[in-house]
Amino acid sequence: MDFLTLFGIYVVVVLTCIALVCRYSGQQHSPLNSLYSFALKRLASITPKWLQKFSQWTLHRLFHQRSNAFIYLHILLEGAVYAEFTYEVFGFCREMDTTLISLSVPYILLAIKTSFFYLCIKTDPGTVTKKKVAGQLHIYSYDRRLFHPGISCSTCQLVKPARSKHCRVCNRCVQRFDHHCVWVNNCIGAQNTRYFLLYLFSVCAMAFDIALLTVDMLLHVVLRTGLLGASYLDENGQRQPAGFLFVVQHLFLTFPRIIFMLGFLLFVFFLLAGYTMFHSFLAVVNQTSNEWYKSRGYVCQHCHPSTVADILCSPVPDHSKRYYYSRGVLRNLGEIFFPPQPVQKKDN
Repeated sequence: MDFLTLFGIYVVVVLTCIALVCRYSGQQHSPLNSLYSFALKRLASITPKWLQKFSQWTLHRLFHQRSNAFIYLHILLEGAVYAEFTYEVFGFCREMDTTLISLSVPYILLAIKTSFFYLCIKTDPGTVTKKKVAGQLHIYSYDRRLFHPGISCSTCQLVKPARSKHCRVCNRCVQRFDHHCVWVNNCIGAQNTRYFLLYLFSVCAMAFDIALLTVDMLLHVVLRTGLLGASYLDENGQRQPAGFLFVVQHLFLTFPRIIFMLGFLLFVFFLLAGYTMFHSFLAVVNQTSNEWYKSRGYVCQHCHPSTVADILCSPVPDHSKRYYYSRGVLRNLGEIFFPPQPVQKKDN
């Protein structure tokens, strides 16, 4: 069916774009860059040089420099969803006697989400500076596995505290670095991970609630119009009972914008729900996504030494714990929501 084909293409494109942006944002070497370079080489002979330079500048500006473009895109998509919900779904729900309390929940969630979104953008993630680095060095011990003492950042010219990382996009070292998020145009680090987690939960709750109200409205439409008991004439003139695909097609043709909005909300919800569960797991075990990616390809030198010199010269770290910085669920979560501050030395 044509409408199902179009809707399937729409879903695939939306999911692919969101997944690629979330997965490879802020990385210098990624499949996106490889695909883009390949396309440039193929189109170089027919593409003007000014267009090539402009596209290269745009790609670099979006993914390798701080930019508010994705913040504006976030607001635009959110505005489109709420405009459609307010313009059509809200009115239909009121006709079905849905309570104002239920209809006000998405707007309350929007206010909560916006506050956490703002805090993610404006809160310093824990920048390593000359004034703070001495205190930040004492917050976490070096595991001598992923983080080693005495290593300096070649860009910042500062000793790197344990669990810190230099962000190429922001051009700074960040304490307890998790990742750089293009959607908030900021790094996620020690001081704003709590806001990022609450932001993810509020976005999921907001998308789920609007989708639930929309599905409830569509179900009432199906029941009131008697679509489930309807029938239609097929190509051979035979009368066929209306099945699921017929009902979906009818709803798609009757409420095209609502169906597109519902599809967008459902797939974004499932995508973000998985992402939220992943970050919740990391919070429970006190690990960052940066540490999780690094530890996947790590081979313990202590367990698999290559030479006798490695055995004699290498320090003996404690690798008995899979999650080195874990201190128990409650203390791990406490560290997320009440992050430790740099140790201030008192002058005698």
